Amino acid sequence: MQARYPLHHIGRALLVVAWCGGVAPATPAPAPRPRPNILVVVVDDLRWDELGAAGHPYVKTPNIDRIAREGARFTNAFATTPLCSPSRASLLTGLYARTHGIVDNTDRSARSHQLATFPRVLQGAGYETAFIGKWHMGVDDSRRPGFDEWVGMKGQGEAIDPELNDNGRRTRVKGYVTDIFTDRALAFLARPRQGPFLLYIAHKALHPNTAQAADGSVSAIGEGGFIAAERHRSLYAADVPPRRPSVGTAPRGKPALLRRIGDLPPLGPATGTDDGTIRDRQRMLAAVDESMGRILSALEESGRLDDTVFVFTSDHGYFYGEHGLSQERRLAYEETIRIPLFIRYPPRVKAGTTPARFALTIDLAPTLVELAGAPAMTAVEGRSLVPLLEGRSTPWRSAFLIEYWSDTVFPRMLTMGYDAVRGERYKYIRFRELEGMDELYDLQSDPYEMTNLVGDARKARVLARMKAELQRLLGSHAGLDAGRFVLQCPRQR
Repeated sequence: MQARYPLHHIGRALLVVAWCGGVAPATPAPAPRPRPNILVVVVDDLRWDELGAAGHPYVKTPNIDRIAREGARFTNAFATTPLCSPSRASLLTGLYARTHGIVDNTDRSARSHQLATFPRVLQGAGYETAFIGKWHMGVDDSRRPGFDEWVGMKGQGEAIDPELNDNGRRTRVKGYVTDIFTDRALAFLARPRQGPFLLYIAHKALHPNTAQAADGSVSAIGEGGFIAAERHRSLYAADVPPRRPSVGTAPRGKPALLRRIGDLPPLGPATGTDDGTIRDRQRMLAAVDESMGRILSALEESGRLDDTVFVFTSDHGYFYGEHGLSQERRLAYEETIRIPLFIRYPPRVKAGTTPARFALTIDLAPTLVELAGAPAMTAVEGRSLVPLLEGRSTPWRSAFLIEYWSDTVFPRMLTMGYDAVRGERYKYIRFRELEGMDELYDLQSDPYEMTNLVGDARKARVLARMKAELQRLLGSHAGLDAGRFVLQCPRQR
């Protein structure tokens, strides 16, 4: 049986940033707000619940927690595509993957040079801009538009003695990658300047030490695995990672995950993430927290901390054995779509704020442009979070779209492309190429997504409502992508 399912792919038309002009007011305008500095830190694969601020029982992240404590901690922040490259592009552009065109982890270097990003807007508005870290939209490490300073790495990069593109000059730098990025960030912050700055730090942590080929495939390099700094390698040795109830059992009622695929073992306790791997990731996080402490101290000592919008977030989460999953973080379950999002800026954000409304990766770009007082980005699908940061009452989304394209690297993820809608209570996942394998969850009664209700007659009206909401969201996010096309995909039984 065949059916037509839209696979909105790469946007062919280059999206541009529009500047909104103003008309001089009849009465004197209030004095403009001083333009803040902006510092964004993106951690790779960091779960939302793996921080002290989120209540983790033993992981110590005092410096990251300080950002949350002295600013806003969004309790319902999500990635719209739970995969590295698409999510990073969404953070920078305010667009869904179907619109910006970075739909997977293959080599999309050329496309990533064309993205209309918020750093390009800020640079045009007079900000001094810097990128330090892992770009990871293709394997190309060359400077992207919008950045005056560029310290990048090819593809996934290396944890120890990484090769960096330092403003056009490739050099191998001795040391641990998180520390090296931090040193470069501090050097940028120490420079004298008259105007505001944007510093965007994209850490390699918490990603394993792998190399990436142009087709998106990865292979271990050096020591392989999750490599912590030498000083942290015995950290948490006696601690037992907490586990969610969906760990330690095979998935039930999830036909897409229960398929037999080649010689892959069925999902279950043996295919999940072991305690040692979790501790190694947490050890990598320790260096990130130290980095935050060094940066906070530098800003504080220079008197610029409270004049800086400090953002801490992640591109997506990671599975710790939930439903037998580990590296297959591309799925729409809570463990991988939820992200930490902390924003500190005392002039406009009250300390200890915990906004509960949905905040998405696509919201970061318009938020920072508004806080900077820069010309608005009109070609965005996200919304500025400023009203939520300031505690203002405002109409807001009650559901959002999650999307993913079938992976050509992970065999288990072949033909697993989906569109999903996550509401305040229910989540519906529609697989584009798999017939009869859709999923529906009641997150209120089943927060760990262990009971698929798609075939439950008692939930027929809910299912119909979620399907309609999904179609509405797909329609509302189709207008910006003039180059989308329809791919005919056979639905597998």
